[in-house]
Order: sequence, then C-alpha cells, then structure tokens
Amino acid sequence: MSITPRPPIPSFLPENAPFSPEQRAWLNGLFAGLYGLTEGVTPLTAQEVAQLVPGVALAPTAEVDDGAPWHDPAMPLVDRMKLAEGKPLSRRMMAAMAQQDCGQCGYNCKDYSDAIFVKKEGRLNLCVPGGKETARMLKDLFRELEASGAAPPVEKTAVAPPAKLGYSRDNPVVATLAQRCRLNKDGSQKETWHIELGLEELAYEVGDSLGIYPINDPGLVDAVIAALDAPPDFPIGGRTLRETLSDGVSLSPAPDMLFQLISFLTGGDRRKTAKALASGQDPDGDAATLDVLAALKKFEGIRPDPEAFVEALDPLQPRVYSISSSPKIDAGRVSLTVDAVRYDINERTRLGVASTFLAGRIEPGQRVRVYVQKAQHFALPADPNKPIIMIGPGTGIAPFRAFLQERLATNAPGPNWLYFGHQRSDYDFFYEEELKAMRKSGHLTRLTLAWSRDGDEKIYVQNRMRDDGRDLWAWLERGAHIYVCGDALRMAKDVERALTDVIAEHGKGSPEDAARYVADLKKNDRYQVDVY
Repeated sequence: MSITPRPPIPSFLPENAPFSPEQRAWLNGLFAGLYGLTEGVTPLTAQEVAQLVPGVALAPTAEVDDGAPWHDPAMPLVDRMKLAEGKPLSRRMMAAMAQQDCGQCGYNCKDYSDAIFVKKEGRLNLCVPGGKETARMLKDLFRELEASGAAPPVEKTAVAPPAKLGYSRDNPVVATLAQRCRLNKDGSQKETWHIELGLEELAYEVGDSLGIYPINDPGLVDAVIAALDAPPDFPIGGRTLRETLSDGVSLSPAPDMLFQLISFLTGGDRRKTAKALASGQDPDGDAATLDVLAALKKFEGIRPDPEAFVEALDPLQPRVYSISSSPKIDAGRVSLTVDAVRYDINERTRLGVASTFLAGRIEPGQRVRVYVQKAQHFALPADPNKPIIMIGPGTGIAPFRAFLQERLATNAPGPNWLYFGHQRSDYDFFYEEELKAMRKSGHLTRLTLAWSRDGDEKIYVQNRMRDDGRDLWAWLERGAHIYVCGDALRMAKDVERALTDVIAEHGKGSPEDAARYVADLKKNDRYQVDVY
C-alpha cells in the first residue's frame, strides 16, 4: 500500500503550540476547511480523525470522542483537561487518567472512568501511573458529578460478576519465586533482573502482563513506626501496625489525606503548610520528594493515632509487568524483566516498592500474590506468515522475548525483526546469548541494536529506524505488524515520530500522508503499543 500524496495544507498553528506533528497536521486541516482553503483536499473521515489525532472530536459521537488527543499518555494532565473541556463528564474523568490502559486499576482507562461515573467504583486513587495528580482531579470531577446528580444511583447500576480467580487485582493467587538472575554484567550503571515465578494454576498468553502485590521494605516500615513513636504490635483491624504497614498501605508518595490529618494536629505556620500540601500546593518546593516517612519528618513531633494514620494512607497497589516468556516453552512458569529502582533524595535511598521486592526482598521458594492482566490490543498477528517488527529498548524487550519464543514454538514462518537498545553493549545486552542463537538459526531475521553510551554520540532505537528507513518501508509494504514497548512519555513518541518520518521519506508522501498511513496501521491493529 503506497501513500497517495495530497496538496499541501497551510499552517495555522504557531511553532510553540503544544501539539504533536500528527495533531498539528489534523488541526491545520481543520482550520483550512473552516477558512475554505482546502481545494483539492479530501476531508478525513470520522474514523480517520479518531485514529490520526486521538481526541479532537468533530461531533459528539462515541466513536470520535473515544479517539481524542487527550488520550495521549505523553500529554501533561493540564493539557489533557484543557482539550477535554466541554466533553461529557465521564470522558473528562478519562482524560484525568494516565491513559496507558496499564490495567493496574483493574480496568482500562475508559471502563474505570465509566465505573466511577455510574458510582460502581468509589476508589478514586487506583491510577498508579497518574498518581496524586490524577486522584486530585478525579475527586474534583466526582464532586461535580455529585452536585449535578447526573449519574444513576448505585442500586440501579448493574454489578459485574466477580472476576475469575487469578485474573483480577481483586482475586490474586499465590506464585512462588523460582529463579532470579541479573541481566546486566558487572560495570553496568543499571540493575535489571530476569525473574521466574512458578505459576501452575494460571494460563496466560504472550502479550499479557502479570500483576504483583509487593511488600514494603522492612527498613522503611521500621523507620515509619519509629517516627510515629508507636508500638509495632498496635492493633489495626485484627492486624498489627507492622503488618498493615508492610503490605496494606503505600508508603510513597505521601497522600493528601495524610497532610490533612497533620493539619488537625498542629498549628501556626506548620498548619498552613500542611493545609497547602493537602490541597496540592507546594509551599516549600519539596512536595515531590515527600513520601510518608519524609512527611512525618517534615512535621517532626506530630504523633497521630496509628489507626487514624493508617486510614489516611493510600492502599498498596499492585504493580504490573509485561510477561517475557511464552507458555508454550514452560506452561508452569512465567518470566518478567524488571529494572530495580533505587535513587537518593535528601541523604535517603528510595526504593521502588515492587522492583526491589522482586530483586532482593523475596528469596527463591518464597511466595507472592499475583494475577494475570489480559492484554488489550497487544498480540501477535493471527496469520503466522505476517512479518513483525518489535521495538523494545531496555525492559521493553520483555514481551518481544515472549513473542519470539511463541513464534519459535509454533514454527511460525513469518520474518521477525527486533530493535533493542540500552546504554552499553558490553554490560546491558539483555538475553544476548539467546538472541544471538535465534539470529544464527534464522528465527530472528534481523536484530538491530542501539547503544546510547558506547561513544560520543548517543544512539537510540529511533535513530536506527531512520537508518533502516528503506527496509522498514519495504517490510510495511509486505504487511508487517509493528510493536512498541517501553517508556510512554519519550521513547514511544520518538519511535512513532521516526516511523512517520520514514514513511514520508520512502513512501514519497507528505507528513500528513505519513500520519494518515500510521493512523491506518493503528486502525487495522498493525501498530500496537505496550507502554508504561
């Protein structure tokens, strides 16, 4: 399928307007139409609008509205909310979310917003990627909902049947840590682990993710108890304070409710500061650094009742990781590829709660609660003859290791092209022997590598894509499916921009034509992303 060139469309937007090239292309076309400057230009259909610029709805139809640009995970919340102005309240709730459809809330973003709107779901703090920012906005929108009386009462809302055991965050099962090995070699500046869990009871498919219920770092739990000056065995609803702080509540970041509680227990300037923090302000410029322990230390001497303190904290949320294995290789095990998160703030080392739990606080043979999060629009093509192009730097390689294992186990004849990148080739080449063996056997048709710290010039996967532009275009014309996994805020956007540039150059079309081509790939499930 080649690109059909279109006449050039005038530019109406300033260069510093906060839109992506795809959004800019569509908006310029819209304004050109409004001002009668579209002679010879065929208008886009509603379906093309929804794919090309997810979000600028021309008419209040569900189809167009559900493809709005404020569904962009890379767009700041304030910009998403601005674009969502005038939309139905449930869609504005959706705009408040992180827009990754990561499943950590137990829904996709649309279903979560709909559940809140009809008052089936009362928890407004389940969006892990959106964090406090999303929770605050959802609370404001829920107050608007309550004042409007727009949603049906709870008793009139159909209640969905409980999810099958092991396939919902509310119904986890127990898995056993079987194996753990570090993927980086000595000398790497990163810490990435291959994790294998025994999962006898659950079936999964490549493309699915695994939800993990972690346990907080015991050292952090002890420090919080010491800051409270409370006994570790203080009873909290049939459990002890230590048990509750270990696996029942989140200890980072400090929620607004904690600052509200602190404001009741202090006075003067400290009360003003606590109230400001509770409302989302940043009076001392340190709000982003305040986890629960840092908040207690900031207001040192405050001694809230342990039960009231626990009630002011958010529940400890599961973390969701892309599965990096195929069940056709070993149906009783599931693999993950996990970056251990550690960073220093104010002379304290902060730990990623789930990543460091998997990387060291659980030992082989010990158990962890898990559930399978089924993939949404992230799966191998139904036709095994189709070529696939997989772009997964860093831990983004996880689902593509699974894809390659699956295609190998099923003898799928379609060609496979993997883009992988990281910092240094000598230290950070994940699954190197496995991938090289697949390359040697011909199963991995092409392996393109990008190393950002090997030389003076930083090379990323999107740079390699541009280098390979002619071949990428040829694979697309052969019907290849493209998959992207990794960072939603930068990498995924850079990859899509590089792909659009490649299509424009080698398909001999304009940027607008290339954006349309990418939109068509998405519409036909030939461009799929798994971002975080």
